[in-house]
Amino acid sequence: MRSVNHSHRPVPSWLAFALALSAPSIVGCGNTLYAIQANSAAGKLEQARELGAEQSAPYEYFYAKEHLQKAQTEAAEADYSDAADLAEASAEYADKAIRRAHEAASGVTR
Repeated sequence: MRSVNHSHRPVPSWLAFALALSAPSIVGCGNTLYAIQANSAAGKLEQARELGAEQSAPYEYFYAKEHLQKAQTEAAEADYSDAADLAEASAEYADKAIRRAHEAASGVTR
């Protein structure tokens, strides 16, 4: 049976310094990801509005709109993970609203 060495090695100072420097950028990733997804969702939502999705695809349009607003609230509270998820859902439903608006404009029914 092997003996277990319980001695703990101290963390090298260069490693601790590198971790301290990278911590702000790791935290900033959530904010950046949210910002990218929120901008995408906002652009798609605007496109859906311009296509008349408020009338032709109201469920999808307002689902996307409410999720984007909730994403903004979560981001304001620095909950970037939830904010990014909500913004992603918003973009997905805005895409659906855009498709439905195009279908309505071309006379295609589901």
